[in-house]
This record gives sequence, C-alpha cells and structure tokens, in this order.
Amino acid sequence: MLLPEALRERAATDPGRCAYVFLDESGEETARLTYGELHTRALAVAARLARDCAPGDRALLVFPQCLDFIVAYFGCLYAQVVAVPVNPPRRNRVQEATGHIITDCEPAAALTVSTMKSTIDGLQRIDVDTLPDAPFEPKAVTPDSLAFLQYTSGSTSAPKGVMVSHGNLVANQQMISYGFGHDEHSTVVGWAPFFHDQGLIGNVLQPLYVGATAILMSPAAFIRRPLLWLTTISRYRAHTSGGPNFAFDACVAHAARGKLPELDLSSWRIAFNGAEPIRPETLRSFTETFAPHGFRADAMYPCYGLAEATLIVTGSRKGRGPRTLGVDPEALGEKRLVPGDRLLAGSGTVLPGEDVRIMDPETRQPCGPGEVGEIWVAGGNVTQGYWKRPDHESFVEGTWLRTGDLGVFEDDELYVVGRLKDLIIIRGRNHYPQDIEQTVESAHPALRSGACAAFTTDVKLVVIAEIHREQRHDVDIAEVSGAIRAAVLAEHELSLGGLVLARHGELPKTSSGKIMRAAARNLYAAGAFERGI
Repeated sequence: MLLPEALRERAATDPGRCAYVFLDESGEETARLTYGELHTRALAVAARLARDCAPGDRALLVFPQCLDFIVAYFGCLYAQVVAVPVNPPRRNRVQEATGHIITDCEPAAALTVSTMKSTIDGLQRIDVDTLPDAPFEPKAVTPDSLAFLQYTSGSTSAPKGVMVSHGNLVANQQMISYGFGHDEHSTVVGWAPFFHDQGLIGNVLQPLYVGATAILMSPAAFIRRPLLWLTTISRYRAHTSGGPNFAFDACVAHAARGKLPELDLSSWRIAFNGAEPIRPETLRSFTETFAPHGFRADAMYPCYGLAEATLIVTGSRKGRGPRTLGVDPEALGEKRLVPGDRLLAGSGTVLPGEDVRIMDPETRQPCGPGEVGEIWVAGGNVTQGYWKRPDHESFVEGTWLRTGDLGVFEDDELYVVGRLKDLIIIRGRNHYPQDIEQTVESAHPALRSGACAAFTTDVKLVVIAEIHREQRHDVDIAEVSGAIRAAVLAEHELSLGGLVLARHGELPKTSSGKIMRAAARNLYAAGAFERGI
C-alpha cells in the first residue's frame, strides 16, 4: 500500500486515532493531529495546489519544525506535486544550500505557515495553516511515480536532489518496520529536522505506515536541552527513538554536569544510531550512564543508510545489541581486515529486499573476504537517481547505487570505515579522517567531542578542532596544540602541517551533525578561521 493510500485508509477506519503530537522546548504539548484531521487538511492543500500547480511541478516546503509540514507534505502527495523539503530561512536569510536547491529544482510554489515572516522571493506562497477545508479527489499514483526530492546534506559536495518514488518509500518503510519490529503500538519519539531524511522518513512516515503515534520535537529543543529527549521517551513510554552519534554523546555530557531528571527508559527497545562510522565509546558510555535508569544495552541499534537508498540500508537485530570488532589500524589503512586493538562498531546486517556488496571502486569487481571496498546497494529502496543528472556515476546501470562509503563485512555484519572522498593519503598510506579526529578530540579536555575536521591541502595534513565554549577565554593554546600534535604523531606517525583551534560552532556541519570536511577545507584555504597555529 502506497503512503497516500495508507493515510486515506487510516482516516477512513480510525479517524480519531492520534497520529502526531508536537512538544515545545519545555516539553509541553502544543499541537496534535489525528489521522482524520491530517487527511482533511491535506485535501485542502491538494485542492489549492491543483489550482496553482500542474502535476509534476515542484513545491518547496519551507517550515519551522511543526505539524503543518506533515499536512503540506501529504497535500503534495495527494496532488502529485513533487515536495521539496528545505531548511527554512534563518534571520530572514536563505542559506546558500537552499539557494542552490531553488535554482536546481525550479519550484512553482512555496508552502509555509503564516507565522513565517519570510520565505522565498518570487514564488507563489501558500500558507497551509490558513487554508479552509476543500473537497479534492486524490490523484492515483503508481510505485514509479515521483513522490518528492530529498536533497543531500552536501557533506562532500553541493546538495543534489535525490528522486524518491512512491515505490522507494514503501520498500524502505517495509525494511524499517521489519528491522525495528514496529506495529501500531510502537510509539516513536523524534527531534531530527523534517527536511532531513531521518526526520521525515524515519520519524514522520514510518509511524504513519504502521499506524502508530509519533511524539515530535524541534532540533533546537534537543540542542538546548538534550535530556528533554530522554524525558520524552520516558514520559510517553516510547519504543523507538534515536539520532546521530553526537546526540548520545550530548546526553552523556549533560548527565555528567548535574542531577538527572527522573527517568524510566525501560520501554526503549530501539535506540538507533545512524552515524557513519559509529563510535564504540559512544555506545559504551551512553549505556553505562543510563543503565541505572532502565536503559538496556541490547536496545542499542546501530544502523547505516543514506538518502540515495531512501533512508536505511543495514540495521542491527532487535534485542541483540551492537557488535564491535577489534582491528589493526595499519592494515585497515591498507584496506585489509586484520585483528588488532582498534575497535570498530558494526552497522548491522542487510535487511530483506535488498542486496549489499563490497566492491573495488576502481575495477568495479567484488572484494574478497576481509577486504575493505566501496559499499554498493541494490533493491527497491534504491532511488531513481539525481534530479537533472541522469548519468551520474553513483547510479550504475539503473540497478546499483555506489554509496561512496568504504566498508567491510565480517560475519554478515557491515562495518563502515570511512568515506572514499575523505580518505587521506600521505606518503602512499591511507588514513581515515575520523580516526585522526578521534585522536585529536581525546588529546586534551578543552576540545569538543564531534567537532573536529582532518583533511589534506597540497599533501599537508590539517586539523581544525573546536574549543569548548566555557574554556575559550582561559585555555592555554600552546598546551592544547602541543597535546594535539604529540597525540597525532604518536598514534598515526603523522606531523600536522596546519592546526586551527576554532571557536564553538565554527566548523561547518550538515543538518544531521556531520562535519563538512570539504567545506572546512575551503574555509581554511580562504583564511576564514580566526585562530590559526
């Protein structure tokens, strides 16, 4: 059953069932949507779109985090208008990435809410929160019909519009519900932005697909109060919730600062961690910190995915907990898996309905056992390619997706070890930037976790590391820089050609918290960082 059909059926059979709840930064409920209300309001949006747009036209979704976004999204699906979720303007300024998206997709309209003071100049504006109810007969769609454009985060290049079909959505929803063990009783808590694939496909569409309820918050609420996330899981007895690696680290850091709120995390069965690669230390420290509050180690659910595969590719097995593997870092740099003392965290196993292989990126031939190569994916979840880029090298012969990520299988578990474009090659040796970054972050307590970028410029290794906000005025720069240089030399036998101690928040990141190394390299080359060493 395609998603528009799923919503219509739920609205017809159980219209009063709560589909979504939205919380403010104090954890108070500010809005609710039943399946019946969502269907009715989406019909009103579709009716307005049918007046202003033709089927196949693109419409920007320009919203703060709110339930009106979901109304607009399903209105687009009903009207066969291609939704394009974007990061809303900040301080009335359109971000560079959003400007690129507008130029690329050529939208006919911008859907938003009346409280948004500014959207996008030159576009037909539709405030979905002020539309009166209106009759509309949803247009029939097929699995091959284009549902929406999910623009990539731009972590390694300019954002590209991933063409997600209705069939792709259903295939991935089936994979998620199978891997997570979801049914109509599986309450989901989420705070990831709706314009991001994890927020939309995982936290918004998956609950609707299985007929469950989602409790939703804004990313800003999480950033300001990370423990509100856990309080919400406890309060609503949630089955599923998760986020990138930094989200779990943030909770541990806040827990260390003072008294924890009253928590009961025993209902939490799927604590998904979708970072790549996942840090074993994060899994361990979070479990140890919150085990006294009912959190179970076997609830940790590492997974791996990307927008080009709709969302999820591999996932742990429910109730099994994470797997780790000790490897030799030098052999790993040679793309070989050899037992050693560096821990890798697994990203789960292949889910039903797809094929995942490790391939040599140059010869395009399968790698042997224990060989690191590029992760290729095939299946119903692999999307239709990039908007306006029919011959892009990531999509091979319409069947295989070249992810650009490096990984290896061991006992059917996928271990993601890095990104092909980010690989650092010095004197003929391969180094994974996240390994160097982890060494740097551990070198001195003044350095922030998850806020470091390692890259090369003219074969020179450069590191940019952020200083904790509370230590920015009294930190001994010479002491910190000396500790970083010594740690990188001792651990990796590398000398730094450049080192920047940056201010809190200075490093560019994607909406999901990934370091944008290419953007950091460009800023460094332009001399944009203030405190260079």
